[in-house]
Amino acid sequence: MSLHCFLLHRTKSPRESSTLKKAILNHHHHPWLPLFFFLLIIFLSLSSPSAANVHRTKLLRSSLISEPGLRANSTPSPTLYFEVTRPIKLPGTKPCSYLILQHDFAHTYGKPPVLANYTPPSSCYSQKFAKVVLEWSATCKGRQFDRIFGVWLDGVELLRSCTAEPRATGMFWSVKKDITRYYSLLMKNGTLAVSLRNVVDDTYTGVYHVKLKFHFYPVDEEHLAGDVGNSRDSVPPGYGSNADLILPISRNLPLNDGLWFEIENATDTETKEFRVPLNVYRAVLEVYVSFHENDEFWEVLVSLDGVAVGAVWPFTVVYTGGINPLLWRPITAIGSFNLPTYDIEITPFLAKILDGKLHKFGFSVTNALNVWYIDANLHLWLDDKSTKTAGKLLTYNCMPLAVSSVVDFKGFDGKFSTGVSRSIASRGWVKSSYGKIKTTWKQEFSYSNVMVMGNHANLQIINQLIHFNDRLHAKKRSSTLASIRVRRDFPFYLYSNSVDQGNGTSLSVANFSMAFNEKSRKDSGFKLSRSLLSNAQTGQGNMTVKNNLVTSGFGSTQQVYKYRGGELCYYRNVSSSNYTILHDHIVKKCKKGAEPRYASRTNRRWPSRIQGFI
Repeated sequence: MSLHCFLLHRTKSPRESSTLKKAILNHHHHPWLPLFFFLLIIFLSLSSPSAANVHRTKLLRSSLISEPGLRANSTPSPTLYFEVTRPIKLPGTKPCSYLILQHDFAHTYGKPPVLANYTPPSSCYSQKFAKVVLEWSATCKGRQFDRIFGVWLDGVELLRSCTAEPRATGMFWSVKKDITRYYSLLMKNGTLAVSLRNVVDDTYTGVYHVKLKFHFYPVDEEHLAGDVGNSRDSVPPGYGSNADLILPISRNLPLNDGLWFEIENATDTETKEFRVPLNVYRAVLEVYVSFHENDEFWEVLVSLDGVAVGAVWPFTVVYTGGINPLLWRPITAIGSFNLPTYDIEITPFLAKILDGKLHKFGFSVTNALNVWYIDANLHLWLDDKSTKTAGKLLTYNCMPLAVSSVVDFKGFDGKFSTGVSRSIASRGWVKSSYGKIKTTWKQEFSYSNVMVMGNHANLQIINQLIHFNDRLHAKKRSSTLASIRVRRDFPFYLYSNSVDQGNGTSLSVANFSMAFNEKSRKDSGFKLSRSLLSNAQTGQGNMTVKNNLVTSGFGSTQQVYKYRGGELCYYRNVSSSNYTILHDHIVKKCKKGAEPRYASRTNRRWPSRIQGFI
């Protein structure tokens, strides 16, 4: 049993107790331990489905939460699971919809991804599309773990997600994702690959029955092709259109696994060679990342030919088996059905790769433990009026991690306080038929974590905040072509305690709050757009464990989602308790002059009055 499972659920083995004792006593020799401690205990329970791992963690997984048997003559009713998010803004045209893949994922562990031939929608009544939407829908019945899965088209990842954990009466869920940014890729023939590693045997009986569809929405008078248009006359070039070419930075088929790279330890760096066309004038690397098994750390470092060009401090995604699985039935955790991706601007470094030669992107995780899944998509904008562009890297500054750590412990009980920060900045120019454009890119990160342990390490209180800024500025002479600022805050709080009730029985209690907050401002010189997202969840749960078996449990979850951007406003206040929706209030109208506010890192009660909505 891994350390993070033990610390959360408290069913200790002698070996694990010894491991914890050594970890606490050796803290002064390992200044990163407060970070590890939180991230090892954090509950993100989605582990590799090998036979060893399945049986290693099965006693603490939701699959062994017993449910009442069905009454005679009762009709089973499957449960709808869902992740709260805003609707995709669509044109008024009728979509052309295509079933791309249908498959039953039974015992697929250790087997190649499921493949399907993909062709563009040539039979659609229009060949210019304003929006393209991927729809994943699945059903499952019985007993099963949460499983990570990915969808790729010619090696370019389109979706990273987690399955819902089924129940005896069955469940179903769907995910809709806007994939319009992959427009150029979707207009070509290719090979679709889906990896969902599942285990089915006498104990774990759930088979995932999956349908994957693409919906193509033709253009109308208000929406151009690719949502914002791929016209070469767009101003500024590269900042008002989707990429002309997307290169996969992932593993090559054939494989008996997903196309992602696996990062297993702190010295592990996975690389992929690539070559770009000579007429590129902008490049953006879109990074997919998920963390599993023994590590849920917080920094992914991306390098180009061995030089760090950007970092990702990912949002803390809790999978559908995490903390207390009953918390996520039917409302799943933020990001669990559609894991967020992270963009890194490569444009200042184009001068290094515009030589027609092979180059390497590398991925590593600071102080990593097994295992991280990482890959990326390289979005490229091409100058169709020239055969070669040129560039120069003007400045580059990658600050090392600044770490502060304070520890106050007596035996197994005490307090860790940790703070970390860093910044990465680059500036360069690219000369094309559009002129000489200077691009400045900067990332700023900060992290704070306070963890209190008591009750002989059975009680844990965690208060954490991840914050980072992305800033992009592109200009031609003295004229600003694009100015983009994105600010993200990821607060997280967890209270976890275990009480011995005698006779081999213990009560495990876990309460949490977390939020995904994002504020963006985009100025293209002639158009200013802003958006603000506050997505906050709280939950309360407990489980009774007897002789290492979960005999009963309870989970209650509340969520408030607030978004305002352009003409789209969306507000949803929803709560559930053990599969039952208690209330669900949705508002889609904007109130002029008002904006939604961020969820506080310390406020775990959400105000009844919501700014920015009516």
